[in-house]
Amino acid sequence: MYSFPRIDRLPPYVFATVDELKMEARRRGEDIIDLGMGNPDLPTPKHIVDKVIEAVQKPKNHRYSASRGITKLRHAMADWYRDRFGVALDPDDEVIVTIGAKEGIAHLVLATISPGDVVFAPNPTYPIHPYSVVIAGGDLRGIPIGPERDFFDDLLTATKQTWPKPKMLIISYPHNPTTNVVDRGFFERIVEFCKEHEMLVIHDFAYADLVYDGYEPPSFLQAPGAKDIGVEFYSLTKTFSMAGWRVGFCVGNKEMVTALRRIKSYLDYGVFQPIQIAAIIALKGSYNPVSDIADTYRARRDTLISGLERIGWHIEKPKATMFVWAKIPETHAEMGSLEFAKLLINEAKVAVSPGIGFGQYGEGYIRLALVENKHRINQAVRGIKRIL
Repeated sequence: MYSFPRIDRLPPYVFATVDELKMEARRRGEDIIDLGMGNPDLPTPKHIVDKVIEAVQKPKNHRYSASRGITKLRHAMADWYRDRFGVALDPDDEVIVTIGAKEGIAHLVLATISPGDVVFAPNPTYPIHPYSVVIAGGDLRGIPIGPERDFFDDLLTATKQTWPKPKMLIISYPHNPTTNVVDRGFFERIVEFCKEHEMLVIHDFAYADLVYDGYEPPSFLQAPGAKDIGVEFYSLTKTFSMAGWRVGFCVGNKEMVTALRRIKSYLDYGVFQPIQIAAIIALKGSYNPVSDIADTYRARRDTLISGLERIGWHIEKPKATMFVWAKIPETHAEMGSLEFAKLLINEAKVAVSPGIGFGQYGEGYIRLALVENKHRINQAVRGIKRIL
């Protein structure tokens, strides 16, 4: 048998168990309402689609592009940060286009840490954050997060107990899967702490625009000194419902952006150029489609939360993301999140993500994605009612 050490370090993919049950049920002809993967179901706004159709008709756009992204798109991203957050970015040295945020994070970690380097990431969290470290050969340490924990107390404790000293912290707010949100003061404390302990920071800002009830998310780069130690990843995936298009950005610290640019120059030729041209139109166009997309997710959130409330499952409304993070009802808590997720598929005909798939501290929770219309969400609630 061949041995592949990097692959062998990766744990079994928990979500695969639920996916297989879902597919088996569908092969039997069962109607499974899929609230598992956060895969946007809303169409990309028409003016963006029209632009990519126009651009793809031009043969010059069929050639290799630049791995760092075309100049006009990098400038559009810098302008967007200036107008939205008051953050100044040099489009040549502090902005790079990535093939979605997931690719960019994985390659940046690969470019900046060495085998054995210690990296902190919250637990639970989005899988690429910890597993990019595992793939790169780093030493991952999880910082538990939850309603009864103090993140900075846990961060300080982990730092004191870690040798060698941690090199990097990977965070993401609004947070997936817990939907936690923070204020600008949180990032100011992150910058202060990480400067004191000589740690780099990667902030994943995927849900910058899916926010509700008056909440305004800060950018990590708004914190004074943030660019001295870290970068932020932003993606068009959720904001403009462009999941399959795979367009993201890494912005901030010049040295980290340069490291990502160098490794990407060996690995890819960038995003297909017509997609980059359409992304410029997205960033420079009207914000109305973004507001419409957020309003749709908010309405779905309200439908799901109120529906579950009616059947006795109380969950606090999230202020951001396209998810609901739900503690398993006491009547089923002993099952654990994976077995409860299996029960929901088999008996309620609803697929969800088990919390354990996001890390050990996600146990006891499930994540529901708001990727079905209100009619289907109400149908899901009726199915869940049968097992509660």
